[in-house]
Amino acid sequence: MGRVDEGEAGAREPGWNRWRRPRPEPAIQRSDVLVTLAVLAGSCLMTVLVNSMGMLVFGAPPSLGEQLVWGAALSLPLVARRRYPSAVLIVVGTLFIAAQVRQTGDSLMASVALFLAIYSTGAWEPNRTAARWSRIGVIVAMFGWLGIGLVESIAQPDYDFSAAAGPLDPMLASVLYNIGFNLMFFLSAYFFGNLAWLSARRRDELEERAEQLRLSQQQNTRNAIVAERVRIARDLHDVVAHHVSVMGIQAGAARRVLDKDPALAREALRTVEETARTAIGELRGLLGVLRSEPENGQESAEPDAHAASPGLDQLAELVSTAESAGLQVTHGVYGEARPVPDGVALSAYRVVQEALTNVVKHASARKADVRVRYLESTLEVEVSDDGVGRAGQGAVSGGFGLLGMRERVAVHGGHLEAGRREGGGYRVRATLPTGPVQSTEDSEERSAS
Repeated sequence: MGRVDEGEAGAREPGWNRWRRPRPEPAIQRSDVLVTLAVLAGSCLMTVLVNSMGMLVFGAPPSLGEQLVWGAALSLPLVARRRYPSAVLIVVGTLFIAAQVRQTGDSLMASVALFLAIYSTGAWEPNRTAARWSRIGVIVAMFGWLGIGLVESIAQPDYDFSAAAGPLDPMLASVLYNIGFNLMFFLSAYFFGNLAWLSARRRDELEERAEQLRLSQQQNTRNAIVAERVRIARDLHDVVAHHVSVMGIQAGAARRVLDKDPALAREALRTVEETARTAIGELRGLLGVLRSEPENGQESAEPDAHAASPGLDQLAELVSTAESAGLQVTHGVYGEARPVPDGVALSAYRVVQEALTNVVKHASARKADVRVRYLESTLEVEVSDDGVGRAGQGAVSGGFGLLGMRERVAVHGGHLEAGRREGGGYRVRATLPTGPVQSTEDSEERSAS
């Protein structure tokens, strides 16, 4: 027969049969040695006492020395009862019957050894099929041996029933007593062995789940840290990139006209100063959010929105800043203006800011058009230019401009389009839901118009 795949075998086996109990630790094995010594000492003591009192159940016993040897033979296998439980059970069961055939005096400690062997097989045997059938086989053999003894007792009674006074026949009562006692003995060993196995399995499952929970918490923590770093990086990019680009252009213009037109140079430097102050103000607002604690232990529903964050009302200032960099910008609002969630307003502002930054830095454009449309359930912002269509190079060359826009729009379940226009130039259009977010679909598509 070919080797069965482990996954297939696991699918065929019941759940309780797929778990394997770990091998006993050294401390447990040392305790088995102590238990074995205790059973051996008890066997020797009981053998001496039974022979001394003459209470010999099976009649004339062998010599005391042989009885002690039988007691040791029954006790010593218990030292390996958790490492090789089924083998120990078979050995102890066989020796138990053999000792009774030899009519040894002590049966109490022999029964204790057999109980421990049955219990250990149920509690420690890795192969549950072998554990079940080895115990059933030994128990059936024991009841067979008991039946032989009962038949011999009925045929040749060796008890004095002269004092019997109960309602049942003395021999019937003796048979029922022996069967009931042995049933209780073997079934309790079987039951408690299974219970120990089940308890160990559940304990192991709890430990495994606790470890999985710990790993999951670690992964969630790492994911949260990464997400927070991405958010901080996106905010820093949005706050710094636009203003620094404008400052760089204005500083370059001031340097070029410093000797020829001091008034124009002063105006450019004034713009640099104002832009720097604006950038510092936004940075302070961002740092304030990072340092503040959430109210009542709850995160804001719009994590990117805060009191110092710009919104749609500041688009006019953004357009003015872009114009100060030498770009002709038209700004139009279409539809009936209405309040939108702070997070949506901030994301719309950042999309326009990043798009204008790309126009100033990469597009070599003379004109740009900024449009805000209030639709029925969405807000749409669009930035187009008449440049050479290089505004998307930030994403191609490893920049984070379009990536940040996609992330911001995706947070609200919006849609982003970015690409060259058919008549020349470049267009960025973001559509942001202003009601409950239905999905988080995010895509970047080329515009054909």
